[in-house]
Amino acid sequence: MTRITGARTAYQGYVAVQVVTLADADGALHQREVVSFGQSACVLPYDPDRKVGLIVRLPRAPLMLDGIETPLIEAPAGMIEAGETAEAAVIREAMEEVGVALSSVEKVAETWPSPGVIAERSHLFLAAYGAQDRHGPGGGLAHEHEGIVAEEMALAELWRLAAGGALQDMKTLTLVLALHARRPELFG
Repeated sequence: MTRITGARTAYQGYVAVQVVTLADADGALHQREVVSFGQSACVLPYDPDRKVGLIVRLPRAPLMLDGIETPLIEAPAGMIEAGETAEAAVIREAMEEVGVALSSVEKVAETWPSPGVIAERSHLFLAAYGAQDRHGPGGGLAHEHEGIVAEEMALAELWRLAAGGALQDMKTLTLVLALHARRPELFG
C-alpha cells in the first residue's frame, strides 16, 4: 500500500502547494505536488415554472492562459468560508452572483474535481426558485474583481449544450445531468 513519508509546503498564498513524498508498496519513493485552497460549493438554481436556470459567465485566468477568451457557462459557485456549511455557502453565492434568494437546496453530491493534483472537495446542489426570489442582477462582489455576468438560460438550451459536449465546466455539466435525471419534464 502506498503511504506518505513526508510533506513540505513549497508555496503559501491564495493556494498552498505541498510537495508530498510517497512510498510505494515496494518502498520506491516518488513525489507529487498537491494544490490546496479549501472546499467549494456550487448550485444550479432553476425556475421549474419558466423552465430556466441561472448561470454565470466570467473570465478565468487558467483558460485565458490556454488561449480561451470566451467565458464558460457556469453554475454559481464559491469557496466555503470558515465556520460555514456548504448549504449556507451556495445560498450566499447564489445571492452574490445571480441575485436570487434560495430558501432551500437539494444535495447532489460531494466530488473531487481533479484528485490527482487538487485537494478540493466540491459540494454540488440544485435549488428551485421563482420570480419572487429574484432580488437583483447579481454580478458578484466588487472587491472580488470577478467580472461576473449573470443570466437566465432555458433548461432545454443547457441540455442541448450538455448533450452536444459544449458545456465545458464539469460542476455545471454534472448539475445539468443531475437535474435532467431527476426532472426530465423541465427540459422539454
